[in-house]
Amino acid sequence: MQFTVGLKLNGRARHVTAEGHDALAAAQKVKIEHPDASITYVRPMNRRGDARHPAASIKPDLN
Repeated sequence: MQFTVGLKLNGRARHVTAEGHDALAAAQKVKIEHPDASITYVRPMNRRGDARHPAASIKPDLN
């Protein structure tokens, strides 16, 4: 299952997509990639809305 994870990094709000069995697993994957980020929300990916405003995957560096 894919989740959209909202985070705040370097004073900027961002959102990325991550796969996980549940929301906690997805948030932990993002936190491992960006330990200095603050997780603000996690929600199931919305196909229609997220297609209009695509999120980055957790691989690219968000700096």
